[in-house]
Amino acid sequence: MTLRALHKPAAEASSTASKLDLATRLRRNRKSEWSRRLVRETVLTTNDLIWPIFLVDGSEPRTPIATMPGVDRVSIDEAVREAEKAARLGIPALAPFPYVDPALRDPVGSEAENHRNLMCRAIRAIKAAVPEVGLITDAALDPYTSHGHDGVLTECGRVLNDETVAILCRQALALAEAGADCIAPSDMMDGRIGAIRAALDARGFTDVQIMSYAAKYASAFYGPFRDAIGTRKTLIGDKRTYQMDPANSDEALREVEIDLAEGADMVMVKPGMPYLDICRRVKDTFGVPTFAYQVSGEYAMIEMAARAGAIDGERAMLESLIAFKRAGCDGILTYFAPRVAGLLSVAA
Repeated sequence: MTLRALHKPAAEASSTASKLDLATRLRRNRKSEWSRRLVRETVLTTNDLIWPIFLVDGSEPRTPIATMPGVDRVSIDEAVREAEKAARLGIPALAPFPYVDPALRDPVGSEAENHRNLMCRAIRAIKAAVPEVGLITDAALDPYTSHGHDGVLTECGRVLNDETVAILCRQALALAEAGADCIAPSDMMDGRIGAIRAALDARGFTDVQIMSYAAKYASAFYGPFRDAIGTRKTLIGDKRTYQMDPANSDEALREVEIDLAEGADMVMVKPGMPYLDICRRVKDTFGVPTFAYQVSGEYAMIEMAARAGAIDGERAMLESLIAFKRAGCDGILTYFAPRVAGLLSVAA
């Protein structure tokens, strides 16, 4: 065969090739943008976005986080501006996390119960300025403990379950009294959803929702988050005695089932993309509002690769979020939220 025969012009190749006898040609629906839009199965909107932000005390309005390029710790005044931006963009809710002054951290995380702590002051300021933006607030002790764990640590390094849950209940009450709309326990202690629900109801906070970090895995993807809240260097050991084994799937369904029975209104899978199969199983099994957290390591991989020119960052960002929706998620916690919302508003 000659070189010319291998490289026939398209028109000549088309005329000489035998036609396939196909009744169905799936490419017909992909031939143009208007057609692709009409047959698209999954749609991402701003209604699907929850924007995590990091809070810090001090005179500096913004402090960059080296391992999360494009994400800063923000002062309370800046957090209010972020909430105003969320409202303009149509983002339904923020999820604030605190960088706690190391001088305020202790072995039992007592600052978490302080009604004037950074989180509570930020909640009051944001709700006073932008009451229509939801606040989904973390309930966990790791930002507040001197050892970086999510609970009370014994001398031999074991995290105490029931003693930790008692503190989480008091933390949840402080957050609710400050004006939090939703408590999101991320600690993975047994029984904490039922205890927090009972504590909230007993104090009259029956309308405060609970979004449970129901299937939270002991993941390698949390590193940049720990930089953001200042616990990477303080964490003693790891969290595998309370966060889930990445090898387990059925166990996630047991966790979700128990949390729903204890009063969770919504459930979350964390991390996100490595656990899309868990998202799908949870949604198919329970049919409840299901969320995923596109965690700091996921964000950093996409953003750093994009800045290095290895991938098209905008396309990768949107593709990753569509994957969550396709897997059954009703919404996603993502650091890309404001950027995505801006793109979606332009496209509308």
